[in-house]
Amino acid sequence: MTESPALPVTLDRASPTPLAVQLAEELRAAAGDGRLRSGDRLPSTRALAAQLNVSRTVTAAAYEQLHAEGWITGKHGSGTYVTTAPPGSPAARPRPRPLDDTEVTAVDLRPGSPWAAGIDRSAWRRAWRGAADVAPLPRPQRAGIPAYRAAVAEHLLRHRGLRVSAEFDGGGFEDGDGESVLATGGTTAAVAEIAAAVLSPGDTVAVEEPGYQRAVQTLLAAGLRVVPAPVDGDGLLLDAIPAGTRLVYCSPAHQYPLGRRMSAARRVELVDRARREGWLVVEDDYDGELRYDVAPLPLLAALAPDVVVHLGTTSKILTPALGVGWMVAPPAVVTAVLRHRDVTGPSPSAAGQLVLVELARNGDLGRHLRKLRRELSERRGLLVDALTGAGIRFLGDDAGAHLVVPLDTPEAERTAIDRARDRGIVVDGLVRHHFGTPTWFGLAIGYAACSRPQLRAVIPDLLSLLSQSSEPGGTPSG
Repeated sequence: MTESPALPVTLDRASPTPLAVQLAEELRAAAGDGRLRSGDRLPSTRALAAQLNVSRTVTAAAYEQLHAEGWITGKHGSGTYVTTAPPGSPAARPRPRPLDDTEVTAVDLRPGSPWAAGIDRSAWRRAWRGAADVAPLPRPQRAGIPAYRAAVAEHLLRHRGLRVSAEFDGGGFEDGDGESVLATGGTTAAVAEIAAAVLSPGDTVAVEEPGYQRAVQTLLAAGLRVVPAPVDGDGLLLDAIPAGTRLVYCSPAHQYPLGRRMSAARRVELVDRARREGWLVVEDDYDGELRYDVAPLPLLAALAPDVVVHLGTTSKILTPALGVGWMVAPPAVVTAVLRHRDVTGPSPSAAGQLVLVELARNGDLGRHLRKLRRELSERRGLLVDALTGAGIRFLGDDAGAHLVVPLDTPEAERTAIDRARDRGIVVDGLVRHHFGTPTWFGLAIGYAACSRPQLRAVIPDLLSLLSQSSEPGGTPSG
């Protein structure tokens, strides 16, 4: 028996089954049960032959068979990778892998990144200088620096139409009258705090499917039972939320990653059921400021502040490097989160909060948001016009920094991603945004991380590969 130190492979030399067949079966089984996953790089045939102490003919024959079946693919100058697995298996949800050398210099069209290059450098330096002029804090501010919470309250009123209070009555959290606005370390950090402070291990949480998988993994890490709830054109399907659910996590203003908005009727129904069944609704408003067709949609927190926790972040409007966001929550939730912080110690970054305060105080934040909306709207227009002209169907509201091109199968998605990479373009797929069995396939195309000249330059290649992969007969739509 020979076992590879790098791969979960065991070969039985006494078996009548040829070694190449055994090797192919072992690798196929490993990909099927999740020991190998889509995107994993395999050893070269020469290296694997040396590891297993077999002829290179054996490893080459096994790889050829798996390649013919579509389990693996070779990339010139890069290596051999696992590409697919049975739908619903762990391997069907590819895990992130380090970028190879070609991807480091590729045009990045993945969603989730801000237009950081658009931040005015003079304003950025001015904000950091102003933040540095503030005397060091002798003690952490558990709720967040008062000036930061006031700046967030003003931002929410101006850009999201939400009127909240940033005042602190000085009584701490012991009296149960916590602040309306809390500073956070960002969306994922806020989800972790809610899970630890408000919920208990074993509680049921419903999340959008497909949805934001970092939030899913954060909830799982807290010992919660996560139930995927599908979305349609109107948002989260409420009938899929099981009885006994404690918390519902959603992104109603711009569903991630499909880019749709939750309808007014669905919002009212969600709030009614939350009150009736005791749900706490977490509203992830990750890019709600970025809407180009109409005014930003009203927040769930404005509709039902008694059952909704609103989460916002600077990651999409400025940069994730600031490491700050905000939470607007009912008093009981604020109290629980502050008590959790007091017991465990962590507090949001003071430096990031002070920088946002300075950007807001100087008017630079408002100027940047106007510039950001104008730039991303024009970039989206470039993509939409190109896709429409090519007859390629796409999804997504006139908002945010990405849109979606749906595809028929996970294989079509994987092929499109590989073809894009071969052309120097990095895109994202929908499969990895599922917690349960993938039901949506396609490309999520971001247009904020790259430059506008880069976007213009790659659109022809993008259209070419999408024309080979997208749904036949689709009607272009926004």
